[in-house]
Amino acid sequence: MVDGQSLVLAASAIGAGLSMIAGIGAGIGQGFAAGKGAEAVGRQPEAQGDIIRTMLLGAAVAETTGIYGLVIALILLFANPLLGML
Repeated sequence: MVDGQSLVLAASAIGAGLSMIAGIGAGIGQGFAAGKGAEAVGRQPEAQGDIIRTMLLGAAVAETTGIYGLVIALILLFANPLLGML
């Protein structure tokens, strides 16, 4: 028989693993942005400063998704608020 605390811990571990899938999207987005930025600089080298600034801003926004996923995973693993409900 499974008690409530074990079930919550198991579900939290699964949820933490699923939340880390958010890092995949951030990695793909940043790779795509870097590739397009390099392509744009190759076409218009005189606009390099503007292109890089815009690319870095986009990469920072894409990275926030991965950071949110990491924060959720850490909360579920180490500061599990669901255990207090039992």
